[in-house]
Amino acid sequence: MTLADKVALVTGGGSGVGLGVARRLGQAGAKVAIAARGLERLEGAAQALRDEGVECRAFQVDLTEEEQIKDLLVHVSQAFGGLNTLVNNAGCGLMHSPLSDNASTSERWDFYHNANLRSAYLMTSHALPYLAADPGGAVVNISSTAAFQGSWGLYGVAKAGVEGLTRAFASEAAPLGIRVNCVSPGWIATSEQQRAVVEQDAEAAPPSLLNRMGTPEEIGNAVRFLASDEASFITGQTLIVDGGMAVVDYPSQSALNEIGRRGASKPSKP
Repeated sequence: MTLADKVALVTGGGSGVGLGVARRLGQAGAKVAIAARGLERLEGAAQALRDEGVECRAFQVDLTEEEQIKDLLVHVSQAFGGLNTLVNNAGCGLMHSPLSDNASTSERWDFYHNANLRSAYLMTSHALPYLAADPGGAVVNISSTAAFQGSWGLYGVAKAGVEGLTRAFASEAAPLGIRVNCVSPGWIATSEQQRAVVEQDAEAAPPSLLNRMGTPEEIGNAVRFLASDEASFITGQTLIVDGGMAVVDYPSQSALNEIGRRGASKPSKP
């Protein structure tokens, strides 16, 4: 499975799942651009990938601002000579993202919608002409199994929208030779602390049939496949990568609360 001579742009690529995706795409031969708001973290991630032999550059952008997205695509195309794969990974959310609480209803809606769904819509819309310039263009959106779990509230609603957006863009982009798919992760350990908290409680409620959390690189494996020519007859699909979590109980509430206390930070704009 090779992505040699391809250019990939990964939003939210400075850490966590985004960094794991960028690593796997780069290991397959792609030139990788990673983009997010925090330039210092991005630069550190880009240097780490370069140290591993991946050709990578960092680009600062606020993905809720349309003009900045347009500029980002110009800069990436100029830096690498085009664009073949877009991975819409950037987003934010916590398990307890209720539909209603004491905060402003419209403000909370706008926050989750903009960070998770609007950003993916704007990125894909403006990327299509770049992706269409070279045969075999691909978009891979990152959703979440929160999309079919009501307990995730507004975050789950936004990620359900990402999956709907995937199908709609697959229909519209097909005549351009562009495939659009989605990866829906289950519990992914973006830190050793998160992994330890969940797996300590695994006997009561394992995080998956495999009795462990996934890794960012395992999500990267799925993205790499969907971006490659080996997935050339796949579009409009959501690939669930959760270790079988959907068919077992979730981790106990005590474990989830501990994850929130220790490992989850306040959501920030992508």
